[in-house]
Amino acid sequence: MLASRRNRDTGPPPSRFVVACFFLATAETVAAPEYDRGVTEHEVRACDAAMVRAFEVLGKRWNGMILSVLAQGPAAFSELRRALGTISDSMLSDRLSELASAGLIERSVDPGPPVAVSYGLTASGRGLAPAFDLLAGWARQSLGGAAPAAAER
Repeated sequence: MLASRRNRDTGPPPSRFVVACFFLATAETVAAPEYDRGVTEHEVRACDAAMVRAFEVLGKRWNGMILSVLAQGPAAFSELRRALGTISDSMLSDRLSELASAGLIERSVDPGPPVAVSYGLTASGRGLAPAFDLLAGWARQSLGGAAPAAAER
């Protein structure tokens, strides 16, 4: 596999995950493309396939925020919407379905009356809590301050 710039004649650009990682299991040395005169070879960096899969799920807008809200405990749809602020109902519904399909959250229905639906983290989702704690600490230290509250957005 030649690690080169995308050929402009071959369809749409690769996803941001493909650009970031070449999906190779190990680094290899390859010949440089002809247009990089003076460079004969370079090392292709590899990206762990598990990290690629993790960022396919966590890298989508709202997914990380939904998981961090649910890390505080189970919540109903309306509670999640209020906590997140500007998310639309359809987007929240799509993201909840996606996270449930990934096995990170579970949907619980209390038959009522009235019927009550809540969402909570699975064991796999709870396993992300330490990573979210580290990420929040890094953001406070490196990005300066906290994000505005949901009501202020």
